Amino acid sequence: MRVCEVTEFGGPEVLRVGERRWPRPSEGQVVVRIEAFDVNPSDLAARSGAARRRVPELQPPFIPGWDLAGVVDAVGGEGTGYAPGDRVVGLIPFLRIGGRSGSYAQAAAVDPEWIAPRPDTVDAIAGSTIPLNALTARQLLDLIDAPRGATVLITGASGAVGTFATQLAVHDGLRVIAQASHDDADWVASLGAGEVLERDADLSQIGPVDALLDAVPIGADSAAALRDGGVAAFTRRVEVPDAAGRGIRIETPLVRNDAAALAELTRAVAEGRLQPPRIARTLDLDQTAEAHRLAEQGGRRGKIVVRTA
Repeated sequence: MRVCEVTEFGGPEVLRVGERRWPRPSEGQVVVRIEAFDVNPSDLAARSGAARRRVPELQPPFIPGWDLAGVVDAVGGEGTGYAPGDRVVGLIPFLRIGGRSGSYAQAAAVDPEWIAPRPDTVDAIAGSTIPLNALTARQLLDLIDAPRGATVLITGASGAVGTFATQLAVHDGLRVIAQASHDDADWVASLGAGEVLERDADLSQIGPVDALLDAVPIGADSAAALRDGGVAAFTRRVEVPDAAGRGIRIETPLVRNDAAALAELTRAVAEGRLQPPRIARTLDLDQTAEAHRLAEQGGRRGKIVVRTA
């Protein structure tokens, strides 16, 4: 099968298309024929070597990638809950498994707990943007655990995690103040945010809010809007000065696999209850290095998705 490997740590040019043997499922595993994957900041960190702060044993060559959408190709024994031909989305827990497997390939052997059914109305391109982003948003909001009616500030609301977080927070009964990228106010408002801020808004003049979900993350400065005793959830580790003195609870989780939650989030997309992230570009497997260059450049509205076929 064709794969895209990190051949050494460095820039996008270290990504090379190669060949590996088609995987066979071990007992209890599922082999997914991958149709598409998206490019996430975590993939850029793996390629550059920054991910070694969490996974010191990570060494090239390796296949990066968390998200996938595809079709079950083979199953290892009975009891997996899947059969060949089933459409799925999935999240390979790349860091938790030490980078030994990734989604930048035409197929991968995965645990059933990493995947969820993909309804016919969710194509592979949209499906590939759901797992990491939607689960991250759902788990951050669950950790925040704000009561209905509370006010939450969501930064990066026009990005992939922010897109899901804004909608899920509204569905949870929270009042959402969302910070959008330039010229993205209409998109974020369409997600249900009660108030939309420009990217360069002074957050110290906002609030105080009960909770913060910093999906960019902006970092400690975003906590200026948070009331004393509030909770801040970040997508990367952030130090907030005097957090203890202000009684601020800080959460910085690593996304975890949750097949039931992923199935529900994917159903919500299929039924139109959740809008998936916008797609900025769709490229082919041999253009993966270009996909990384585009992702690092920024300035695009939506995800970069790679097709494997």
